[in-house]
Amino acid sequence: MQFHPLYKYYFRQILSFGIIWLFFGLVYIMLEYGILGRTTIYPATGNKYSLSTSLTMISLGCLLMGFSQGIIEIFWFKKKFNKKSFWTKLTFKSIFYLFFIVVFLISLTFINNTYLYKASLFDPIVIDSVLVFIKKFSFWSTVIYTGIILDIALFYSEIKDYIGKNVLSNYLGKYHKPKQETRVFMFLDMKSSTTIAESLGHKKYFELLQTYYADMTKAILETSGEVYQYVGDEIVVTWKEKPGLYKNNCIHCFRKIFEMIDKKKEKYIKQFGLVPEFKAGYHIGAVTTGEIGIIKKELIYTGDILNTSARIQAECNNLNSKTLISEELAKKLKKDGRFSCIKVENLLLRGKRKSIQLYKVIFN
Repeated sequence: MQFHPLYKYYFRQILSFGIIWLFFGLVYIMLEYGILGRTTIYPATGNKYSLSTSLTMISLGCLLMGFSQGIIEIFWFKKKFNKKSFWTKLTFKSIFYLFFIVVFLISLTFINNTYLYKASLFDPIVIDSVLVFIKKFSFWSTVIYTGIILDIALFYSEIKDYIGKNVLSNYLGKYHKPKQETRVFMFLDMKSSTTIAESLGHKKYFELLQTYYADMTKAILETSGEVYQYVGDEIVVTWKEKPGLYKNNCIHCFRKIFEMIDKKKEKYIKQFGLVPEFKAGYHIGAVTTGEIGIIKKELIYTGDILNTSARIQAECNNLNSKTLISEELAKKLKKDGRFSCIKVENLLLRGKRKSIQLYKVIFN
């Protein structure tokens, strides 16, 4: 049994927040223990201190805070601030989370002191110990430290969005040395983009591309795809062989994109006066994956498969097809009642020495 790719993506995103919070929570515990040592009293407040209790409460609290932030970010803020600048998002979120942090720390202190004093939540000794803590600078220094953790988690989340899914983890060492792997590539291109750009003007055309690519996101995530490049009006999506072929994910990515654009066609007509049409070419094969660059590093794929995928996509208009795939990919796809592959001409693609058999994909 496999989890749905979209849920897996959400889980990884939320988990990353939890790990960041837990890491800095453990750092705080070690610093606190290094300063307090074997003492059983906080010097600033006179409240009880226990390493084991601190370790348990802070660790659980940080995980809870991290997961909460992850859920808020993914299911609320990302939609609300999708088109806002980085610093606008960071400023608003920091203010919002400041109140969240204060409430969280007070609540955690209540629970912690209830356990230490072995009293009820609203016992006067517990309430007094919390009030003493709030009035001291030690509370606000903790708020500042927690705010720094929160901003680091936010910054990490934003950077991941800017450089793409899995790219940050890849930079941690996976592709320092080039690796060969088998991948599926989809080159998806907007039809009549030059004419559309001329009729809309540069600014409106850019807004169209923003909306167009945003509406593709869910389909790509649901089919385990990775965006390799945006090249003007063309998007290049790639899959490792196993997830790409699993339940024919790579082919259903195009179907889901088509259905999403069709579902929102009234929005496109109202906003841009048109509904974008597109075509795609697919191929599968070996590529070499690795990092290049000194002042700007980038993860790239090299191999004949990319050129061939682009050439296949270029034949869509000539063969009156929205989706063309290579014979190599067609042979690896599983039988699926939602689409069929029809053999078309054996073509000698531009720049190729050997002809390649193409198949037209017809969605049922």
